Amino acid sequence: MKKTADPDSQKLIAIVEDDPDIARIIEQIFSDFGFRTVWCRSAGDLLRRLRSLQPDLCIIDLGLPDMDGLDVMQRVRGQSACGIVILTGRAHVSDRVMGLELGADDYILKPFEPRELVARVRSILRRRESALSQGVRDVAQFGGWRFNLGNNTLVTPGGEEHLLSTSEAELLKVFVTNPNRILQREQLMGTRDLAPTDRAIDVRVSRLRRKLEPDPQSPAFIKTVYGAGYLFLAAVEWQGNESA
Repeated sequence: MKKTADPDSQKLIAIVEDDPDIARIIEQIFSDFGFRTVWCRSAGDLLRRLRSLQPDLCIIDLGLPDMDGLDVMQRVRGQSACGIVILTGRAHVSDRVMGLELGADDYILKPFEPRELVARVRSILRRRESALSQGVRDVAQFGGWRFNLGNNTLVTPGGEEHLLSTSEAELLKVFVTNPNRILQREQLMGTRDLAPTDRAIDVRVSRLRRKLEPDPQSPAFIKTVYGAGYLFLAAVEWQGNESA
């Protein structure tokens, strides 16, 4: 029976998958849960249509015929603030780490459980919407940097603008709303269950440091508190839309 999930009915999921059978399965899963979908058969197909499609989230296979999925993901990340999920048969830890390093919001292996796939996508979209629907506390300023929670942009003290991925923006949001407090890794992962051996949050902290810190090996803002978690060491001031 088709689920009529009204909040999801306008969300567009772009499925980048060269196997038509798998693509049809994914399309049917999301259609059953009330999402709109579009199928892109190749990397080139997605990149040509990305501007007009404006998807809320892209599900990208790594084994595409015309371009490696990791390269596709980087191209998408440079053009859009949409969520990105890697859905692949590549089970190597190095691929997963690389995918998260380059900006994926999640990395899911085939074969997959349909309800888990939908749940993870919904979680990413909720985080993205939360960032876009901030009230008066829209822009955080610290140490000469400006972070706009409304559009996931980070502006350097020199005025250079970077578009953060959904996961990077969500992580920085937690830091700037909890400055000078030690945060456990579980707190930084939000509602997602975290196994003791899961290092995904450490990968994301490392990725964020490379964008934020002049010297990622000697961080000025995001400090590691060994055995406890992470500390965002900064004085944070806030501005609203009218003054941003």
